[in-house]
Amino acid sequence: MVHIGKQIRMERIMNRETGRTLIVPMDHGVTMGPITGLDDLEETVDAVARGGANAVLLHKGMVRAGHRGYGRDIGLIIHMSASTDLGPDPNNKVQVCRVEEAIQLGADAVSIHVNVGAENEPDMLQTLGHVAERCADWGMPLVAMMYPRGPKVEDEFDVEHVKHAARVGAELGADIVKTNYTGDPDSFKEVVKGCPVPVVIAGGPKADTPEEVLEMVKGAIEAGAAGAAIGRNIFAHKDPKMREAMTRAIARIIHEEAEVEEAMKEIERVS
Repeated sequence: MVHIGKQIRMERIMNRETGRTLIVPMDHGVTMGPITGLDDLEETVDAVARGGANAVLLHKGMVRAGHRGYGRDIGLIIHMSASTDLGPDPNNKVQVCRVEEAIQLGADAVSIHVNVGAENEPDMLQTLGHVAERCADWGMPLVAMMYPRGPKVEDEFDVEHVKHAARVGAELGADIVKTNYTGDPDSFKEVVKGCPVPVVIAGGPKADTPEEVLEMVKGAIEAGAAGAAIGRNIFAHKDPKMREAMTRAIARIIHEEAEVEEAMKEIERVS
């Protein structure tokens, strides 16, 4: 029974036909405050839903603010880790929600953040292992955000570090791993090969141009990635129409394998 429950929930956050996903994380309010795009959460959730995103990722207190009660349905992932940029160590992620709370909120999945190489790595790994156990008990999909960050990590996009971080997530029970894109399809193929669960790339800081983001997503898909988790490069656009268009362009690359030039037409229509 638990197994079919997890399968059903996975299908709510991933496209059944392509086996891929476009997740829009909107958990940045804890880390950075009410930045552009997160000051009207309902409007932003609606824009990315119209654009074809498979799921949004929110902290537990924002579920009510982002719930629309109308329009296209969209999967809900509750983020269970937190730290702020104002704190003594932003890399120190602590658990702020339980799987049972996420179930009560109607979540289709939960997520945990681990900085592999950080000074408090043992605590984060312990949290990941514990949450994976609870997710197995409840049939709840687990997304693990696995980033190589810490004193020994000179380059968090280095393929050796990234594929190690991704593998840790799979080893400890994640159903989907989110991690850094290594910069090109050939190197990212190593990350995908070394991780036996679906891998999605992180969007990172706001890029200079939409085309830069689409090129990154295209490269990841060519390398075998199962999609992308793009936040600021979607919602940080001031115009909600651009948020929708950016979502649609990325979704076309992920689910239709569109070329970047073709996907750019979605953005050119509103820019």
